[in-house]
Amino acid sequence: MWLEKMVHGKSTLAKIIAGIVKPTSGDVFIEEKNTKRKEDFLSIRKEVGIVFQNPENQIIFNSIEDEIRFPLENLKLENIEEKIKEALKKVGLEGKEKQEAYTLSLGQKQRLTIATVLAMQTKYIVLDEPTAMLDPKGKEEVYEIVKRLKKEGYTIIYITNIIDEILLSDEIWVMEDGIIKDSFAKVDILDHIEEIEQSDIKIPEIISLLQELKKKNIKIELEEWTMQELIQKLVKGYKI
Repeated sequence: MWLEKMVHGKSTLAKIIAGIVKPTSGDVFIEEKNTKRKEDFLSIRKEVGIVFQNPENQIIFNSIEDEIRFPLENLKLENIEEKIKEALKKVGLEGKEKQEAYTLSLGQKQRLTIATVLAMQTKYIVLDEPTAMLDPKGKEEVYEIVKRLKKEGYTIIYITNIIDEILLSDEIWVMEDGIIKDSFAKVDILDHIEEIEQSDIKIPEIISLLQELKKKNIKIELEEWTMQELIQKLVKGYKI
């Protein structure tokens, strides 16, 4: 997962990783394939999928089925009907193949763009602020999809300005002005509080609580990193 403090450059970074934009200097490799090489472009598109902030800017077909079918046919993939049904099921839109995309809510449209990437069976998924335009319900739906995909073994690069979303990650990269200032595993976040605060990034409330508990020699190991989980472990472990 990626966390960026500054707005400048984050979408460009996502497009570079996906091979849509070429880097102006240096090289970016996707499994030894250089994103600058035209001959590697199709192969990279099969391995890296990307979802942007506004799903309405990505959806181009009226039919949900056609929206997913188009890139699959371009990539000359097989078993297209099966891939469409499987992808829609993974995002909670099963049975809506024939429905018109404009009838979906904004949150459903974002799930449709994720389904399009999933149907391509890419190894890597880049999510560029995927919840920025969604209401709380839509955000939670995307979060649940991300959690499930992680468990299924997908590699997800999640770019966000919403601080609490870093808790979806396994690894966090803090960026400022296009430079990686710090990187660490989420389980080590309490050891990097000072660096995060120096970048004027607000610490998630649950991390602040864990920090205070640590000062009192109370160490809590979390799996889901939710407030509910923290409270349950405190009640169970310390009979509060």
